[in-house]
Amino acid sequence: MNQRKDTYRAALQRGPDAAVPRPVKVAQLYTRYVRVTIELDTDLPRDLMRWVGSPVSALGRAGAAALRPLRNAS
Repeated sequence: MNQRKDTYRAALQRGPDAAVPRPVKVAQLYTRYVRVTIELDTDLPRDLMRWVGSPVSALGRAGAAALRPLRNAS
């Protein structure tokens, strides 16, 4: 039990794996006067779903709960 607690505490102190480089897609655009390099994070859709998923589902549940009395009143 103590070893599990110690492992858990050590993991909390480490935080996220910031040392691991994230995969990136690079798109380059060259014109006569402008050179643009765009780096796209390939993990962005997964991160957005993780950040936005729970607030959106909570909003959906709240909306359904608010509309339920209106449907029952008809």
